Amino acid sequence: MPAQEENKVVTLTHASGSSVKVSLFGATVISWIAKDEERLFVSQNAILDGSKAIRGGIPLVFPIFGTKSHIALPQHGFARNSYWDYLGVLTDNDEVKVRFGLKDNQLTKEQRQAWSHSFRLTYTVTLTATSLKTFLTVKNEDSDTMEFNTLLHTYFRVKDVAQVSVLGLKSLTFADKVANGETSIESRDAVTVAGEVDRVYQNAPDHLQVNTDNQGHQILIHKEGMKDTVVWNPWIEKAKGMGDFGDEEYHNMICVEVGSVAQWVQLKSGQTWQGGQTLAVV
Repeated sequence: MPAQEENKVVTLTHASGSSVKVSLFGATVISWIAKDEERLFVSQNAILDGSKAIRGGIPLVFPIFGTKSHIALPQHGFARNSYWDYLGVLTDNDEVKVRFGLKDNQLTKEQRQAWSHSFRLTYTVTLTATSLKTFLTVKNEDSDTMEFNTLLHTYFRVKDVAQVSVLGLKSLTFADKVANGETSIESRDAVTVAGEVDRVYQNAPDHLQVNTDNQGHQILIHKEGMKDTVVWNPWIEKAKGMGDFGDEEYHNMICVEVGSVAQWVQLKSGQTWQGGQTLAVV
């Protein structure tokens, strides 16, 4: 049964023994245990008191990706820095799910001035024995069309990032943030990490595979409604520059993040948009 804990974390458990924990701050998934193993990385230095976004798990990016010169919001927007409402639990056959909500009237005055649309966000986290589904629904309750970016900034926990590879990105166009946004074509069958990586792969396929080691362990990603995929690892120097990230922790994580960030999602007045991912342990 799910439980809402004193430290503002909702825990969801499944009959198989799998579990997920979601912080009400940012509706951030901070733990996913499947087949008796933790699958998500959260930094040992992560700040969990609500003063800044949680470094790890699955932070929720909305309504901007990165920073925008014409929108005075912090990096990656306000969703990961806001307390969400706990909307309760549903059970359906082999699934157990929990929902969270965020509306414009929960934002600060400064946030509403920077992004003045009326909206309703619903975030649904669904747990099974071997999978985790995280889906966002955006409803435009404004009188005007609104534009937004969104992304599930998933941090996968790995033993050694040198053994990790991501399949499904070959031949895609990507913007390389390490190379000042230069655009290139991915030529590799398997994307690996041997230095700082920060790439936005555009129009990525809906099925991706993360080989979490070289022993055949995999996490499959199936995305819906999300056009792009970001691959990120800060490597040595960037890791040292982040106060909420251990200097050597880059060895133990890789971010493979589904989202719609290369272009704005346009949502007309009264319309609803949905996107998300299903992660499955193999």
